[in-house]
Amino acid sequence: MSKSPRAGSVSQCQRLKPQSEIFMAPRPIKPRNCCCALRELGTQVFKPAGTPLLQIEQTNLFPDELEAMRLCDGIGLTQQQTGERMGISRGTVQRLVARGRKKLIEALLEGRAIILTAEEKTMAER
Repeated sequence: MSKSPRAGSVSQCQRLKPQSEIFMAPRPIKPRNCCCALRELGTQVFKPAGTPLLQIEQTNLFPDELEAMRLCDGIGLTQQQTGERMGISRGTVQRLVARGRKKLIEALLEGRAIILTAEEKTMAER
């Protein structure tokens, strides 16, 4: 004879919630040391000449992406040195540089405006 589950007992599958019901909040963004002068200038826009800003798509480049590219590509520091200067890991520097380069290349090739923002990004903008 096979044993039937007792009345009122809950099986292992019923105890586990489906993945769609589990809410996991993302980790907060670690503060980054950005020393570029962009914060003092506010937002800057670079766009193709002769086209009004309202008629073209825009690409936002955030301060941490710009600073990582400035330190790695502009000054020539390694990603490890850049991470130490910005107070973040080397892996984060690699992601920031890759994301910043991709945004710049796509904006240049597709004729988009490049918006250099002075404010920090939110989780939704990542």
